[in-house]
Amino acid sequence: MAFGTKDLAPSELDGFDDEKLVAELEKSKKELFNLRFQSATGQLESHGRLRAVKRDIARIYTVLRERELGIRATPAPVETAPKAKKTTKKADKPAESTEAETAEEK
Repeated sequence: MAFGTKDLAPSELDGFDDEKLVAELEKSKKELFNLRFQSATGQLESHGRLRAVKRDIARIYTVLRERELGIRATPAPVETAPKAKKTTKKADKPAESTEAETAEEK
């Protein structure tokens, strides 16, 4: 029987970079605090959610520690291709003239 959030399965956590994992950890800790507060005041409706959030936090800590020790690989950063700048014909002409001037100077 698997507990925890479906979004934070170990296979999903492998795709997260360290910054996103830390953000998810902070989010889960805040949720755990709110759930504990609701439990103390008698407003908690789903007691199983406490256990699930605790497991999510433990799972995130495990992934972070495994990456620190080199057991689990850190995902490679995804590089996006730089966007091509739109140039106008006016902008192209001065560039060509500077190239011609440089060639004439030599």
